[in-house]
Amino acid sequence: MTRESVVGLQANGDDERVLRTLRPRNLDEYIGQKALVENLAIAIQAAKERGEALDHLLFHGPPGLGKTTLAHVIALEMGTEIITSSGPALERSADLVGILTNMQEGSILFIDEIHRLPKVVEEYLYPAMEEFGIDFVLDPGPHARTVRLELDRFTVVGATTRAGLITGPLRDRFGLSMHLEFYSLDELVKIVERSARILELKVTAEAAECIAMRSRGTPRIANRLLRRVRDYAQVQRKDCIDEDAAVETMDMHGVDEAGLDRLDRRYLEVIIRQYGGGPVGVAAIAATLNEEQDTLIDVVEPYLLSSGFLNRTRRGRVATPKACRHTGLQASGQGALDL
Repeated sequence: MTRESVVGLQANGDDERVLRTLRPRNLDEYIGQKALVENLAIAIQAAKERGEALDHLLFHGPPGLGKTTLAHVIALEMGTEIITSSGPALERSADLVGILTNMQEGSILFIDEIHRLPKVVEEYLYPAMEEFGIDFVLDPGPHARTVRLELDRFTVVGATTRAGLITGPLRDRFGLSMHLEFYSLDELVKIVERSARILELKVTAEAAECIAMRSRGTPRIANRLLRRVRDYAQVQRKDCIDEDAAVETMDMHGVDEAGLDRLDRRYLEVIIRQYGGGPVGVAAIAATLNEEQDTLIDVVEPYLLSSGFLNRTRRGRVATPKACRHTGLQASGQGALDL
């Protein structure tokens, strides 16, 4: 089952079109991830002063936090082209070789969901990243010979929500590995206000804070909620987006004051009602909810964990007292009560 929600984190066509409009043009315009941005700025300046390609970069963290945006900002800062692809899209080694042989000096290859690269493609990527060359075997058999194809120096920027699934050899070839954190309320308010200015919307400070509070610490969701509130205000013939419009829009879409949607609440309710608060394995939760296990791990759990609604133990998932208070339910087991 695919998660259909205004706070669902899978980017859609509408998101991509708006993102191109709202995307920062340089690191100075980038809001949040302060330590990461500072380290990136140093690496970019050093590479430009040496006239070299930037070291390979790996961004990891929950979806919607700006990994793709950062890749595009890096390309703009370096003054070079960016070619985008994804792990599932690179099905054959020939797909990767075709891209690499057409890349220019200093170009950036952005690979989203890099943990899903097929093994045969990944093995071609190793020498390309480390030695900027690809070896081909011609005339297989007793007369086999190897031909080496030299490549221009380029930068791979990988993005993943599952850093633990990236193989050791691939991870070792990245010069920089950076984790993206959830954004603070103040940072999200600034993002909402900046997006509103670009979209030429009037938004009160109270409405901006309301949208930010329900954005699950995620810019993509903040921008998506802003667009939904814009639609509601337009239909209601409001010249300015106020707090009432924001709250009414969130309520219509089932997003509560903590940023949880219906699936998040059902997830917690299943643990508390049917499994006594936990511990319970994610496979059992997925089966009960009739949801894909990967959806729960990649999309639902990161925010619940970071916001204190959920604990993940060796024995399974445990709903916290905060989750019980939020849902108004009482766990019958010991898991949630002992934490």
